[in-house]
Amino acid sequence: MGQGLLWGRVCYGGSLLWGRVCYGAGSAMGQTRYDFTSCRGVLLVLLVVLVLFSILLLCVRNRVLELIYAALGALLFTGFLAVDVQLLLGNKNLSLSPEDFVFAALSLYTDIINIFLYLLALVGRAKE
Repeated sequence: MGQGLLWGRVCYGGSLLWGRVCYGAGSAMGQTRYDFTSCRGVLLVLLVVLVLFSILLLCVRNRVLELIYAALGALLFTGFLAVDVQLLLGNKNLSLSPEDFVFAALSLYTDIINIFLYLLALVGRAKE
């Protein structure tokens, strides 16, 4: 019984945090003058670092490292969300054509789902 109540709180807290992050990132990227589409290379390198960090976590089980991993993953995919929103709006150097709406929808969907999963892991590990 107690386990179910804990996971309910974790999912509720993660959902609220996820909604705030996605709304904040999406609305901020529509109004900023900075071009985040030029940061795609940096985000790719950070993604490779995150994958290598996850391989390290397979060997070394540490709660603090798992919290750091979840926080870095959420921040990284928030950056991907910012880039994808600016690509979708198309008012910067790079933009998507109107024919690429399926790719844009899929890209936004994967960013939002990954942010939710990392925030859920972060909130879940913090509650333990």
